[in-house]
Amino acid sequence: MKKMITYTILAFAVFTTSVFAQTWTVDPAHTSADFSIQHMAISRVTGSFNQVTGRLVFDKEGKHPESVDISIDVASIDTGVDQRDEHLKSPDFFDVKTYPTITYTSKEIIPQGEGRYKVIGILNMHGVSKAVTLAVEGLVGNEKDPWGNTRKGAHVTAELNRKDFGIVYNAVLESGNVMIGETVDIVINLEFIKQ
Repeated sequence: MKKMITYTILAFAVFTTSVFAQTWTVDPAHTSADFSIQHMAISRVTGSFNQVTGRLVFDKEGKHPESVDISIDVASIDTGVDQRDEHLKSPDFFDVKTYPTITYTSKEIIPQGEGRYKVIGILNMHGVSKAVTLAVEGLVGNEKDPWGNTRKGAHVTAELNRKDFGIVYNAVLESGNVMIGETVDIVINLEFIKQ
C-alpha cells in the first residue's frame, strides 16, 4: 500500500510537470556561446562554440523560469584560426576526445527585477563539476516568427577561472607575464522556441 501511494505521487508529479509547465528548446541556428581570455597580458582572444542545445522550463503561466539546461559541443569551438582551434581541442586544453560536451544545469533561478535573473547551477567541463552563477537578461517578451513559432531570447554573462576546471596549460614569457590568462569571460546569446 505504501509503495502504491509513493508511485501514485511520483506519477502525479511527472504528469503535472509535463501538462502544466511550459517547455522551450534552444534554437541552435540563433544561439552562440562566446568567450574571451587575455593573451600575453596585452590583448584578448575571442571565440565561440557554435553548437549549443538545451531546454528552458517556465511555470504554467509562462511568467517565471523554473529551470534551464544547456549543452555545448566542444568540437564546435571556433576562434577564427584553424591551428589554434585544433590546439584548443587537444589534451592541452579541452581534450575533446575525452570530454566532448560542456553542460550546465540550473539549481536555482532568482529574480533580480524585470527581465533579470541570477541563475545558480552546476557547470560540468573537462571532467570537473562546479557551481557557477550566471547573470541572465531577457525571457520577458514573446515573438511569433513567420512560421508560427513562439520565441524567447536571453543574454547570459558569466566569469570563471579555467584552472578550476583543470585547464592549466600556459607558458611564461620573457617579461615574466604568462601567455594565457586564467579568467574567462562568457557571453551566451540564446533563442528559445516554445514546444
